[in-house]
Amino acid sequence: MADFKQLHIELIRQLNQNQFNIDDVISKKLIEYVLLLHKWNQVHNLTSIREPLQMISKHILDSLAISPYLQGPRILDVGTGAGLPGLPLALTHPQYRFALLDSNGKKTRFLTHVIQTLMIDNVDIISSRVEQYYPENCFNCIVSRAFSQLNDFLHKTKHLCCKNGIFLAMKGQYPAEEINTLDENFKLIDSKSLKIAGLDEKRHVLIIGLNH
Repeated sequence: MADFKQLHIELIRQLNQNQFNIDDVISKKLIEYVLLLHKWNQVHNLTSIREPLQMISKHILDSLAISPYLQGPRILDVGTGAGLPGLPLALTHPQYRFALLDSNGKKTRFLTHVIQTLMIDNVDIISSRVEQYYPENCFNCIVSRAFSQLNDFLHKTKHLCCKNGIFLAMKGQYPAEEINTLDENFKLIDSKSLKIAGLDEKRHVLIIGLNH
């Protein structure tokens, strides 16, 4: 396995390749997160990606690709799993407050350990089913790369979205059929093809708003 220094060099290379300007402190925390994920993954099976080098492109860069479309100050990552895309986004956007929600206890325990170890102070870990989550304040942006069905994601999170908030649904192939059957309570604002240098996979993000 690559050591910390090798992983950090590779992360910097990929960040530069994708025009991400991230300071040294944050890039090192991203690698610490990758190493914690790799360590816990050996016991708890948090992600199917086994190798830290692969985690850089398939988890970190993939998560950061939606950075230009975030809307703050309050962001919710639904079905965050091992903290994706929420944790890399929280580290690189300290001006926003992130809530990372998952109903899987081993995953939320891992995330609690990560934010304590890395001293990340703009993240709240929520161990709950999304349908049962009713916070005091709404969210300006709700993101997910976990939901397989677009309408399912939107319906389950609608009660959490601010009136002028947006949903960011991360997808692989362009989901034409899902867009064609989009529920009338929602509107497609835009869809973006995510070009990630070093990742040879189709990636898209759908930007969706509420129909008032």
